[in-house]
Amino acid sequence: MTKIEIEQLKSIIQRRWSYPPSVKAQNYVGKFFEQTRQDTKIKAKVEGNYGTYTVSIQAADTGIDAACSCYIGSDGYCHHCEALAFTFINNAEAFKLLPAKTKAKIKTLEDIHFYLQGVTLDYLLKELQAKGITQKSFAESIGMSARHLSSIKSSELKNRYYHELGATKLACLWVAEHCKSTKK
Repeated sequence: MTKIEIEQLKSIIQRRWSYPPSVKAQNYVGKFFEQTRQDTKIKAKVEGNYGTYTVSIQAADTGIDAACSCYIGSDGYCHHCEALAFTFINNAEAFKLLPAKTKAKIKTLEDIHFYLQGVTLDYLLKELQAKGITQKSFAESIGMSARHLSSIKSSELKNRYYHELGATKLACLWVAEHCKSTKK
């Protein structure tokens, strides 16, 4: 991410949070750890009242997509998301740049880790759908209910993670590489 791209992301975030931080958010500004950025997404963790929360903000075509794993932050309208925005605006350089990996460049276990961090299950399932493999047929093929797969997918988008998320993403990669559509 170049300096210009960082400034553009700051500008987009400032449009969404154009007011001074609230009193609740001020308690969290600058207190984040594991701060990362990849493309137009920033992500970090913070200690909250009920544990460690994962907070993310991503510039999207529709503006901003934000989410927090706290009990009220799934839509991005919590003080943790607000605090992450101001933390980034105040010190964007503190966010470690994660290198973008493509499937074609996966050669090591570390590459797989970085690739899976930078891609959502939703994206991988859409890739399968484009190949004619439905979410339901994929779920059944790996011994999972379609409902559970949907739950894993929507939870990830809200920064709430199932333990099998990584394995499910890896299964998507394998199926995309080795299987063809079951449609006739």
